[in-house]
Amino acid sequence: MNKIYKKIFAGFMSPALLCSVLSVSYASNQNSESTSFFTVDAEESSSSVVYSTGFEDGKNDFTGRGGVEVLKIVNNDSFSGTSCLECSNREKGWHGPWISLDNILEPGVEYIVSAKAKAQWYNNISLKLDYTDSSGNRHYIDVLSAVSEGNWIDMSNGKFIIPKNVTNAYLYFECNDTANIYLDDFEIKTAPVHEIQQNIPSLKDIYSSYFKIGGAVTTSELAPKSAQDLIKKHYNSLTPGNELKPESILDHAATIASGSETNPIVDISSAKEILDFCRDNNISVRGHVLVWHSQTPDWFFKEGFSDSGNWVSKEIMLQRMENYIKNVFAALETEYPTVDFYAWDVVNEAWLDNGSPRTGGGQSENPNYSAWVKIFGDNSFIEPAFEFARKYAPDGCKLYYNDFNEYMPDKTTAIVNMANELKEKDLIDGIGMQSHLDVDFPSASAYKKALKAFVDTGLDIQVTELDITTTDLTESGFKKQAQIYNEIMDACEEYADSISAVVFWGTTDDKSWRANKCPLLFNEDFSAKPAYYSIIEGHEIPNPTTPSPEYRKGDIDKDNLLTISDLVLLQKYLLKMYSLDELQYSLADMNSDNKVNVFDWIILKRIIIDL
Repeated sequence: MNKIYKKIFAGFMSPALLCSVLSVSYASNQNSESTSFFTVDAEESSSSVVYSTGFEDGKNDFTGRGGVEVLKIVNNDSFSGTSCLECSNREKGWHGPWISLDNILEPGVEYIVSAKAKAQWYNNISLKLDYTDSSGNRHYIDVLSAVSEGNWIDMSNGKFIIPKNVTNAYLYFECNDTANIYLDDFEIKTAPVHEIQQNIPSLKDIYSSYFKIGGAVTTSELAPKSAQDLIKKHYNSLTPGNELKPESILDHAATIASGSETNPIVDISSAKEILDFCRDNNISVRGHVLVWHSQTPDWFFKEGFSDSGNWVSKEIMLQRMENYIKNVFAALETEYPTVDFYAWDVVNEAWLDNGSPRTGGGQSENPNYSAWVKIFGDNSFIEPAFEFARKYAPDGCKLYYNDFNEYMPDKTTAIVNMANELKEKDLIDGIGMQSHLDVDFPSASAYKKALKAFVDTGLDIQVTELDITTTDLTESGFKKQAQIYNEIMDACEEYADSISAVVFWGTTDDKSWRANKCPLLFNEDFSAKPAYYSIIEGHEIPNPTTPSPEYRKGDIDKDNLLTISDLVLLQKYLLKMYSLDELQYSLADMNSDNKVNVFDWIILKRIIIDL
């Protein structure tokens, strides 16, 4: 089956925008002569400046983050104009200028920040977002970073979002040591708002007869409406990227206050925005993760729940493990009784690539060390983790072991042996293949070999964190990426009887943890990449422009009437004040040209006037 890709590769602002698909055509499975043709219209709102200062008016809204810094406007060696901001008397690297955002910016809106910065001598200058969530946990998000050799540097196009229900939001600058920091031409503006492509097939519909199609998302990534629209259109499964990991939900202060040595207190409010979204949109959730060496604080394993305490005994840690797992499931049942938690990663990344356990030790020593191995001496903690998860997980929730580099032969063998032992005791339901891949490694055949080995255990398989990186950001590079995606998805379809879900790790390239290698199906502007089109090739394509027979064209509010309210909704959409869901989009497409624009508004207006 042939496909035609027409792309533009010129004048792009970031690697994530290097691939912009303008059109694709393909034949239907049922009729080789029929063709569906989808066009991509680049629709976005313009940016507007919400805060700007060149420090020329003598005003300074920045303060010292460490409380000891001296901030003043100086009139020498500015980048532009005659003035700049100097931050001196910095006693630590994190001391520096910061600006409160609480009364300037709105939660859930994406912004772009830029500035000119300079360090007193050679230094890496970082710009970060700092905020406190509803449970009192502080978050530090990287926004921009650049090296100053004592000269002015351009720090631009840093994107960030303040999540909802947070307080004390700041942007702050820091550098490696105590050098003076200088700022000039600081600006925050709204980011362009991109509309998703409503007139392309939904992935969850394409694969409905095979397995769930899901995505992973963080709270900040979910905040823009475009991201929500993309998820609602394409996914029927969602994985909180960080928000249900131990470091996000362990409540240290409450645990200390409880006085217990074995009952860690949890607070799932960090996942509130994501879980509310899933509840309100009837999207199933993959829980990630209960027992993991990473993103689990060392104090969880120490006497008195203190970083400075001694490591606890195996017996104490088993009690903590059980109570932690019990408390997580209890909190979710209490706060989200209607959410379908259909799968949970019980243990994550316990095996090295050579098939041996990790080295025992804390995260403060080495991020690859495992505190679980430190206490248990080996991977014997895995079985009780599954025992407790089986005891407390809700009915219908399947339990998985999850790992990366799962296609490395020695690791594959270790996972298979472990899984078979757990299966004999009815403690495990499936294996999660993270599937963080690259266009050059592993080969599709090597991946398929590991997949078959896992399928042969008789357990359910889920592809849990799929992304495929490429360093070749040219047309040919993205075609190769599309080919590998196609081969991996073909392998999943071949074993679809044993696979219940395929989950992509992220929404758009620019938000990926591997953003500089553009690993996902959608560009920064939410347009579909060749990789997207490659994995729908050969499938029956639902007609995206055929409205439900329940409604007539123009009935945008779906009340079975054509009234002025339909016209108002269409006008709001054109003014980017309202978003149309997939069905509404097709109903609003009055002239059936796969676009919704002012011409459709004129047609609808004439019909309503005639009525």
